Amino acid sequence: MAETEGKSAALNDNGEASGDRIALESELDEEENEEEEETDSMDGSGLFSLTEDGERESEGGGPERTKDGGRRAARKRNRPCGGGAGNNNNRSSSSDEDDEEELKDEEEAEEEEEDNDEAMEAWLGAELRDLRGPAWRAIPSLRCREIGRDSRQFVRRVCGARGLVQRLELQGRLERHSGCVNTLHFNPSGTRLASGSDDLRVVIWDWAIRRAELEFDSGHKSNVFQAKFLPHSGDSTLAMCARDGQIRVAELSATQRCKNTKRVAQHKGAAHKLALEPDSPCSFLSAGEDAMVFGIDLRLDRPASKLVVVKEGDKKVGLYTIFVNPAKTQHFAVGGRDQYVRIYDQRKINENDNNGVLKKFCPSHLVSSESKTNITCLVYSHDGTELLTSYNDEDIYLFDSNHSDGADYCRRYKGHRNNATVKGVNFYGPCSEFVVSGSDCGHIYLWDKHSARIVQFMEGDRGGVVNCLEPHPHLPGMATSGLDHDIKLWAPTAESPTGLKGLKEVMKKNKRERDEDSVRHGDQYDTQLLWFLMRHMRNRRPPRTRREGADADTDESWSSPDTSDEEEGGPDHVQCMSS
Repeated sequence: MAETEGKSAALNDNGEASGDRIALESELDEEENEEEEETDSMDGSGLFSLTEDGERESEGGGPERTKDGGRRAARKRNRPCGGGAGNNNNRSSSSDEDDEEELKDEEEAEEEEEDNDEAMEAWLGAELRDLRGPAWRAIPSLRCREIGRDSRQFVRRVCGARGLVQRLELQGRLERHSGCVNTLHFNPSGTRLASGSDDLRVVIWDWAIRRAELEFDSGHKSNVFQAKFLPHSGDSTLAMCARDGQIRVAELSATQRCKNTKRVAQHKGAAHKLALEPDSPCSFLSAGEDAMVFGIDLRLDRPASKLVVVKEGDKKVGLYTIFVNPAKTQHFAVGGRDQYVRIYDQRKINENDNNGVLKKFCPSHLVSSESKTNITCLVYSHDGTELLTSYNDEDIYLFDSNHSDGADYCRRYKGHRNNATVKGVNFYGPCSEFVVSGSDCGHIYLWDKHSARIVQFMEGDRGGVVNCLEPHPHLPGMATSGLDHDIKLWAPTAESPTGLKGLKEVMKKNKRERDEDSVRHGDQYDTQLLWFLMRHMRNRRPPRTRREGADADTDESWSSPDTSDEEEGGPDHVQCMSS
């Protein structure tokens, strides 16, 4: 009888325990269903899914996981409440599989990121050489100068010293313009600096005391792209070009005023660059997006004459840059809307023979490239033996100008970004020891020419883009400008050399953005078409009457028969458009 009562008590206990367990599981399922119903009713609930613990996962967890989470939630809603233990086992198994898939995806993502980092490091380290030892030492050089030994070479060696380049820092700003400053040029003695801007004005600066000595209206109708002192002219003649395609010459007086500006040539499109002949006070070259190169001689009644129309096959190639070889002044190089550097000899241009080209250079990997690469700027070295070329959304390349036609590049300089504007490049140092360029990231980069390693890295523009870099002709320093409306002056006055802080991260960011843009955008809009549309819209406006008493000199034209008959007026005010 006692055994029967014990078994009965045990059975009641087990039965109550089993009943409590079933009731508890049933309540848990009901709470889960209530929480799911509340989640489904929230705004933007499509961006979230629920895990088994009721935690929200954002969409960033991955599209596969979001879909799986939605299907699991749907299965829960359609599932009966009974059989809690079996369902818990199924849910636990499904959760384990999802966790494994998530872990696998994370591992694959980490491996891919590591591979990308390795590829980036390999790209950054490729084609570099070891830095040479310092060519200039301060104390021995100063001692030699004190006793009169090699005193004539002292300044040249100082200006080309890597130690001073690594100590460059901002000295001051020149503020006068109300638009982007597109051009800077020191006079031959280095005492004056000319600047031109989107505000259509040109300013002549006494940069040492940071004072504007002369400011005048350029006579252009759109963005001033270049203003240069003609050599051996006593700083009295300034040549200018602009987006409106006009080539103008300003006559300056000794009393610090502008006598007049005259149009001497007209391109059918924007004219970005002028090329001075080193020893000539009255002749220079111009290049435009109409593929035309003009030779301009101010001694003639009709100063402008067509030298060549640049073509690739039968197709014209719009030009962005031109430069005269300082050692062989009859040679000039041009670059523009394709990947080729073309060198011409003014004495023997025959357009029926290879379109008049003496020789062409191009990096071998860009010859058959599907992406459209443009040359935004090129310059000769101090002795004319090297040619430096900057490519749009590509790198900077150094060619030996004495090599034969079709030769590949000698050096490659990378890390910057050249996409948003027509960006300049230049040599720095009296013997072209360094390469300097601006960047879309707002920084200024200086590379050692021989090793292609970056030796200086400075923040140069708050607006985000540095376009123009003008080294001083005789002193260790330079002037720069960009989207900001001021001009920045740099000198080697820092107490210690640069640490290149943050350089690698910025270089990687520039490379990633460049790769992403090349995949995303492909071919860009044809700027010649954009120019045509803007001209068409402008010409539809009613003509403005000429004001009485306006200076007749500003519209006087010495245009040649090769000059466009119609005035190629550009947009009223287009700020820093890329070409």
